[in-house]
Amino acid sequence: MRKLAVVASHPIQYQAPLFRALADVCDLTVFFCHRQSARAQGDAGFGRAFDWDIPLLDGYRYEWSENVSRHPGVSSFFGCDTPGIGERLARGGFDACLVNGWYLKSYLQAIRAGRALGLRVLLRGDSHLGRHRPAFVRAAKYLPYRWMLGRVDAHLYVGRANWEYLRHYGVPEARLHFAPHFVENERFARGAAVARQSGDARALRSAWGSGDDDVVFGFVGKLIPPKRAEDLVEAIAIARTQEPGIRGVIVGSGSEEGRLRARATAAAAPIAFAGFKNQSELPACYGAIDALVLPSAEESWGLVINEAMAAGVPAIASDAVGAAADLIEDDATGYVYAAGDVPGLTSRIVQLARRLRNDRAVITEAVLRRISGYSCASAVAGVLAGIESGSAEEALYPSGGESRA
Repeated sequence: MRKLAVVASHPIQYQAPLFRALADVCDLTVFFCHRQSARAQGDAGFGRAFDWDIPLLDGYRYEWSENVSRHPGVSSFFGCDTPGIGERLARGGFDACLVNGWYLKSYLQAIRAGRALGLRVLLRGDSHLGRHRPAFVRAAKYLPYRWMLGRVDAHLYVGRANWEYLRHYGVPEARLHFAPHFVENERFARGAAVARQSGDARALRSAWGSGDDDVVFGFVGKLIPPKRAEDLVEAIAIARTQEPGIRGVIVGSGSEEGRLRARATAAAAPIAFAGFKNQSELPACYGAIDALVLPSAEESWGLVINEAMAAGVPAIASDAVGAAADLIEDDATGYVYAAGDVPGLTSRIVQLARRLRNDRAVITEAVLRRISGYSCASAVAGVLAGIESGSAEEALYPSGGESRA
């Protein structure tokens, strides 16, 4: 059994299932770089202190690295500084080291240490070329990133846009292994089904002011400017005049909540505000909506789309959302529109509402078929392929990237 080290920023609800699954097939140790507090969790954009209500540390071995940063955190490059990671990797006798991105100093320390020790270094990030950057920034990054990314033995790409990013920077096809972003599909599917069957989903819709015949479009996430939740408010206000029964719900909290509420009132948009919902509450919310909308101006992936689709719910997303290229097929599993184009979003909402009224079963089948390939099993297979393929000596060129959950 291969000995695998994973270096991660902090316990994250989306990564814990992968770690548990890897622990079944590898001799695994996860090294966390930072202990995130409930308050810091809120400061990350939720606008309130909280802890996730599902287990994040069960089922696998882990250690806390000493973070010597003056300002510890996971939102800046210098927030995680763990110079002792090399000693820990050397002491563990590992065969390979998987690093979850390169946006933290700790990650570069781990990559450097892994290479010095002769370990096979794997990198799993989710950067894509759709992120808006000035031309001079792109030009300045090209050669350093090409050199850095070539130093990694295997790249675990999470989707098509991430694959294109890595190929753009010259990573050979042979070093690319598909290890998709995923959620606990069964948990979300089961929770949504139970909510629909028990009447809990109908009760939520009623609390949101929506009836059985309404088509409810939901936003789920932090209420912060980059998410552009206001675009949904504006689009719903217009769409309801074109197609009766269109309504919206915003599930989440954050700095924009007050402004969004005021705008919904001013625009007479039938939008309910459900507030923050923890992980255990989310499946029922997906069971209660008819479609998800993710209007972000910048989104490395967008795991709420995975969550919604696991519950059988189609999605509309902006073209700045990394997951759109993989999970959304127009006229099948949802629609993609240009970020910031409110008329375009409005048109897609009306179009999907009409299709849901006529072809809901067909849409649901397409959604479930598409999301089935974005699973924990697929991600584990990609990691194992990255460990076993090639050799550390094949790397020609350090690594770089971004992967925030």
